[in-house]
Amino acid sequence: MILFPAIDLKDGKCVRLKHGDMATATVYNDDPAAQARAFEEQGFEWLHVVDLNGAFKGQSVNSAAVGAILKATKNPVQLGGGIRTLAQIEDWLNRGLARVILGTVAVREPELVKEACRAFPGKIAVGIDAKGGKVAVEGWAEASELGVIELAKKFEGAGVAAVIYTDIDRDGVLSGINWDATIDLAEAVSIPVIASGGLASIADIVRMTMPDARRLEGAISGRALYDGRIDPAEALAILRGEGAEART
Repeated sequence: MILFPAIDLKDGKCVRLKHGDMATATVYNDDPAAQARAFEEQGFEWLHVVDLNGAFKGQSVNSAAVGAILKATKNPVQLGGGIRTLAQIEDWLNRGLARVILGTVAVREPELVKEACRAFPGKIAVGIDAKGGKVAVEGWAEASELGVIELAKKFEGAGVAAVIYTDIDRDGVLSGINWDATIDLAEAVSIPVIASGGLASIADIVRMTMPDARRLEGAISGRALYDGRIDPAEALAILRGEGAEART
């Protein structure tokens, strides 16, 4: 079970949003590379990065900051936001990304996602961001009529490394992960699922160790880590099975 610390990039800085609204951005660190190093030093083994400007614009905007992050950490990095073509995917993988996350293009051009999975095995994740159970695109600015499970099932057998499921209504507001919807998704598809949106406290970390959550690959944490609501050492110890029983 992996806990992915998140670096969301807006104008070259580490920020957190509420409900995906760019106007609500809180800056947590002016130096994304330093933040990446700090997460590695705290014991995290992966890093989740989102180019927020890129998600809205439809092309990479914070490339310099992402490049600095890749140089600053030895941890594998997965990146989403504004990546819409095979050429962009190949470029980012050549620059050292472990995974590229495809969101809007998964709705608009599912065949491109499948082609990318064939070209870059194990390197493609699908980001499914939902509001009220319906998938949102273009940096969450537009709603579609697709259901979460309906979209995920389009990629069964395609070689997608993971589905990252975000409940927009919970994102950035520390209300707890939508475990019911996340586990329903994990049980509906064979693709590994990563929970995102709302992780709030050690209680959510303990919830990750429950039997019905063990189908998940892990969860993403942003604001709770930045605000100090989750102690990295304690969280990672629980996920390693050290002391979790005392908290259940």
